[in-house]
Amino acid sequence: MNSLESLTSDIATGAVRIVDLTHTLDPDFPVIILPPEFGQCARFRMEEVSAYDHRGPAWKWHNISMSEHTGTHFDAPSHWISGRDVPNGSVDEIPVEAFVGALVVIDCSAGAAADDDYELTPDVIRAWEAEHGKIPEDSWVLMRTDWSKRSGEPYLNMREDGPHSPGPTPDGIRFLIDERNIRGFGTETVGTDAGQGAHYVPPYPAHYFLHGAGKYGLQCLANLDQLPPTGAILMAAPLKIKNGTGSPLRVLAMVNR
Repeated sequence: MNSLESLTSDIATGAVRIVDLTHTLDPDFPVIILPPEFGQCARFRMEEVSAYDHRGPAWKWHNISMSEHTGTHFDAPSHWISGRDVPNGSVDEIPVEAFVGALVVIDCSAGAAADDDYELTPDVIRAWEAEHGKIPEDSWVLMRTDWSKRSGEPYLNMREDGPHSPGPTPDGIRFLIDERNIRGFGTETVGTDAGQGAHYVPPYPAHYFLHGAGKYGLQCLANLDQLPPTGAILMAAPLKIKNGTGSPLRVLAMVNR
């Protein structure tokens, strides 16, 4: 039995479990809110075209519309000004091998429960590595906060000074890129940056440093509490949109039982 046949068998027998890390696309799912002077992210919309009726007697289908960055979604390098000149920087140009890879999960759920503005710092990462081992090069790193268990207003957590949600510090994301050479970074929040990420230097450091280095982002992930710290495989393939800066997608993880 070759490796692919073995994998298929393990999935069929339940030895390998598939975990869905994706929220359902729904008109009520929150999207990022920017200051009013900027363009805004469009929510998901679905319009019925026909439903086995006079508009189409044997079929049902819908027209849909949304932003590239609605719901559980992928950020390509071209999404940010720092990555606008990165080769193969749009979703249709990224090598498909990049969409499947090893992942590690840094559990920040206790910190995020105590502090909405919890920060992923180099010290937090080193403490995780002291317990689980050094983050392998070219891995996806996911920041578990259990934020995906929130819904509605608490998910965006807007206040007078803007949103409040956990995320990496500039030094934290640079450590992952410069010292660990990760493939990409993912969060359960509406962006890869903290809610107050505009106040860091540079603003929104996860976006700035990730995409400037040709790395990828995943946002609005779910069910990270079902993943082990290491050993799982991530599958995250965006739609092949010409010159696309991102895409909603179905994110799956393969986990050994």
